Amino acid sequence: MGILDQFRLDGKLALVTGSAEGLGAAIAIALAEAGSMVACHGNRRPADRTSDAIRAMGRESQSFSADLSHPDGADRLFDAVTAAMGEPDILVNNAGMIYRQPADQYDIEQWMTVVQVNLNSVFRLCQLSGQRMLKARRGKIINIASLLSFQGGMRVPAYAASKGGVAQLTKALANEWADRNVQVNAIAPGYFRTTNTEALQQDEIRNRQILERIPAGRWGEPRDIAGAAVFLASAVSDYVSGEVLVVDGGWMSR
Repeated sequence: MGILDQFRLDGKLALVTGSAEGLGAAIAIALAEAGSMVACHGNRRPADRTSDAIRAMGRESQSFSADLSHPDGADRLFDAVTAAMGEPDILVNNAGMIYRQPADQYDIEQWMTVVQVNLNSVFRLCQLSGQRMLKARRGKIINIASLLSFQGGMRVPAYAASKGGVAQLTKALANEWADRNVQVNAIAPGYFRTTNTEALQQDEIRNRQILERIPAGRWGEPRDIAGAAVFLASAVSDYVSGEVLVVDGGWMSR
């Protein structure tokens, strides 16, 4: 196979959580453009529009709803996807949430919810998918980490803790599964224009501070994450394992 052919995902099935909009939608559409069938997931928002866009390309896609803040949400989602479309060859754990409050006042219920969505459900979906991938001796898992996998942030202790956990979980699973041809990696996005960052974009001071630190001089657009996702989902990255790939316009190098 030529190098460009190794990026193709024809015949693969990808499950992309949190793909109703933003980064998840961009990833789902990019995987479909590379040839994959895609199971699109929405937590609070349905992923029908993303699934419709993929079907318009001539690729197979279905939309699934599951509340990953519930302990059984990951199991319900995985069971629904496998029953309707089969076992995923590619898992992208993109679904996540953030809650902002000073740490000394942080609501414990919000802490539990953020950790459940951002970390517990990620592990469970990795476990469920990994069991099948290990038997088949092939598979790709991509977890969405964050700049706060490396930095502490401010007023987001649960998010920082959970995303730090995602990075370490990625490495732990990679250590166990790489020799059975299951590659587990993560992408750590920087500051992207999504609904999660609307408050920061609209804050004149914070927006200016963020842009001053990013060498690229702009916020990331959802499409900017697409290439990294296709790379990590495809055969071209078969010798990449346990990597947390930063896509941030240069923020971390500043």
